[in-house]
Amino acid sequence: MAKIGTMISNWLFSKKIGSDQFGNQYYLSRFKNASGHNKRIVIYKGLNEPSKVPPKWHAWLHYMVDDAPSNDLTYEWQKEHLPNLTGTKFSHKPDGMSGGKKKIGSDYQAWEAN
Repeated sequence: MAKIGTMISNWLFSKKIGSDQFGNQYYLSRFKNASGHNKRIVIYKGLNEPSKVPPKWHAWLHYMVDDAPSNDLTYEWQKEHLPNLTGTKFSHKPDGMSGGKKKIGSDYQAWEAN
């Protein structure tokens, strides 16, 4: 959640460019950054989690593309963007990992120094 000062600053000095499927809002500021470009700002919905920024908006925020992305251009091979799931019940658990304990197969032999 953005603080009140950030919200007022964006209201006075920025123009809303768009939003993404997570509810994050993107703005273009009237102020310039060190390289002479107008600052590009994201206001996160909920927690400030940078992994919630989809790739198209990430490219826009980092000046890789000039035009703001539209949400209508998708391909059949594209997957829905997911934020970082580390530490959640939805995180990836490789085979042999259950309940947080690694099961070691019978073919494992510990190394011993001679």
